[in-house]
Amino acid sequence: MKLQDGQTLLFTGDSITDCGRARPIGAGGGLGAGYVSLVDSLLGAACPERGMRVLNTGTSGNRVTDLEGRWQTDILDPQPDWLSVMIGINDVWRQFDSALAPDQVDLARYETTFRTILQQARPRLRGLVLMTPFYIEANPADPMRRTMDAYGAKVKGLADEFDAVFVDVQAAFGRYLEHRPTQSLCGDRVHPNQTGHMVIARAFLEAMDFSWE
Repeated sequence: MKLQDGQTLLFTGDSITDCGRARPIGAGGGLGAGYVSLVDSLLGAACPERGMRVLNTGTSGNRVTDLEGRWQTDILDPQPDWLSVMIGINDVWRQFDSALAPDQVDLARYETTFRTILQQARPRLRGLVLMTPFYIEANPADPMRRTMDAYGAKVKGLADEFDAVFVDVQAAFGRYLEHRPTQSLCGDRVHPNQTGHMVIARAFLEAMDFSWE
């Protein structure tokens, strides 16, 4: 597994990462009710002797520009060994549910802002994980799904640029949606239930070469 003994892994992002985590930094029993807690539980169950620590600074409603504003306090100051970022869902969603609102984060601004904050963090990290934003919709021609895929493609490019582990969360949901409908995971196609969070946790751990052995 890519994570090593005693290392700290910090997750950050939006509401999908937040999931009711403790403030100012979620740790231990304050990791929230989502995929971050599931990852922590699976790591603890499989390899309790390795002493890895998981933190959560996800914040509901965040776009990449919000993440930039708290990058120092919530990402750099905790000094994690590994950082995992999943951001972009609200950057896209706001363009559809608040299309006339000012200060939209279009694709170019998203990529530029994301690159800027990653440049600050990457030299300090042992490892970086970039996870795609997602929309739980099987039809790739759906306007919001199509836009989300474009943002996900930028994440893949940044993962290559910054030597990061890439987690294609959209593809992980795609495999699920080949067999079951969106409604089995959520009502708004964005905020998944526990099964959906397990899909995310599994995709993350597979990318990190996690094994039960």
